[in-house]
Amino acid sequence: MVSDSLTRGRMMATNQDETHRRRRALIRGLVVTGAAGLVLALTGAFNTGEAPLWLRLVYWVPLMFAGALWAHLCSMLVTRFIDMDERPWLSVLALTLVISGPLSVVVWAVTGPIFNGAMMPLAALPYMLGPVLTVTAAVSAINVFLARIEPHQTHAAPTGSAPSRFLERLPPKLRGATIRAVQAEDHYLRIHTDRGSDLILMRLSDALEELEGLEGAQTHRSWWVARAAVRGVSRGDGRATLTLDGDVSAPVSRRHAKGLRDAGWY
Repeated sequence: MVSDSLTRGRMMATNQDETHRRRRALIRGLVVTGAAGLVLALTGAFNTGEAPLWLRLVYWVPLMFAGALWAHLCSMLVTRFIDMDERPWLSVLALTLVISGPLSVVVWAVTGPIFNGAMMPLAALPYMLGPVLTVTAAVSAINVFLARIEPHQTHAAPTGSAPSRFLERLPPKLRGATIRAVQAEDHYLRIHTDRGSDLILMRLSDALEELEGLEGAQTHRSWWVARAAVRGVSRGDGRATLTLDGDVSAPVSRRHAKGLRDAGWY
């Protein structure tokens, strides 16, 4: 009974954390695309320069916001099939193709009424695809490559401060254990410790915040590694793999490799 209550509590907390994470990501996306909409309006992009500025703003800014909402949904689908860390250009291509078709229909539907006061003929729809593809590809590339930043590093807690919140997530059999790595497996995390491993229901993106207080870093989209657990590094096919205590192997993605090298991990 107690175990079931704890499990339900963890599931509720995880769902809330995931909701907050997605909300923050969406807000950031809206800010970026809103700024892009302002630039497109101010420059009169794609032959809209003859219209007054206020009309261009009415056209571009809401249109970019609508595109951002649709792109957010599409990115949730694309990331299920493509690792954006390892295949950024394939991710850009996939996002561009998935987003552009339906968005072209939206652009066709609103362009005529806003600038001409009447719907454009259906024959004009194919001509919307080129501009939409161009803008979508540019914004998708910016978003994908902006994500390729320094690895998320966590730091040891100062003496006398509260321990890492993540330690409270450890199952009873691992309480007090030393964490060596945290590995994402679907919606679960496998916690590797000096007392074995176990699964908890949580997203790695949420765990990274709670791991603050332990010295380590994200080495891959699916891995966080404690720095003290690293015993060696091997390289193959242009990629590095960290060897940890307990013969655990943790991959290093290209996205995180340079930052880890600069930080002296290997």
